[in-house]
Amino acid sequence: MFQNKTFRKIWKGVWEPVLSLGIFQWIVVVIMAIPIWFSYFTSIKKITNIDVFYKYRRKPAIFVFWHGRSLMLSPIICLGGMRAYAVASRHKDGRMMAKLQRLFGLRAIYGSSHKGGVSVLREGLRVLARGDHGICMSPDGPGGPSLRVQEGALYFAKMSGAPIIPVCYTSSRAWIQDRWDKYLLSLPFAKIVCNVGNPIFVPKRATPEEFEKIRRELEDFMVAQMRELDAEFDLPYIEQDLTASEYKKAKREAKKNKKKKGK
Repeated sequence: MFQNKTFRKIWKGVWEPVLSLGIFQWIVVVIMAIPIWFSYFTSIKKITNIDVFYKYRRKPAIFVFWHGRSLMLSPIICLGGMRAYAVASRHKDGRMMAKLQRLFGLRAIYGSSHKGGVSVLREGLRVLARGDHGICMSPDGPGGPSLRVQEGALYFAKMSGAPIIPVCYTSSRAWIQDRWDKYLLSLPFAKIVCNVGNPIFVPKRATPEEFEKIRRELEDFMVAQMRELDAEFDLPYIEQDLTASEYKKAKREAKKNKKKKGK
């Protein structure tokens, strides 16, 4: 217990301020990018419906993927020559990930559906209006609930006329992290399977009922898309409706209960 508290104090007092510096963040993300590329190049890749990706990679489109299924999409996007911006959280972790995505060719729009939503929508619409860039975003990020499509991507589609394209990947050799989003890391020498969904359009004059129907259909498709991919490798079932705050709270309570039982 004493050692854990000491470590946390040292981390918060020394390493957190250091890692908040831009130069150190870039060093960290370069180091992070190396295993991603290594895993990608040592793995067998299978991408279905890739024609849709090539059709829209340099056009206004909104590519959506679950928060826990983003990492190995980065090299696919990079090597595919995609031009896009990624919606990133303003939190320090989000800024770190934005720098990592920059190494793969994605520029950042900072904000989320909870904070800075209006500015994100305004900036995203400007990007789509250019006609040669798309937007990448996780509709259940940055803090959940997991596998639930929030409305941001649909507003982009409705106001710009650009299509929503759902993308997901899975891996035969995966490390699923103990987090709210069950973040999946593909290990080296795996088989990576990626599916690109067909374009989904949201009419500019869609009624609230039609808007909600499209949102629900998109969510159902993305969940089924992931479940079907994961079933090929018998990966664990990922739950819906987990949030980052609730998951952390449940983990803390489980630790407390475990300690009480151990006394």
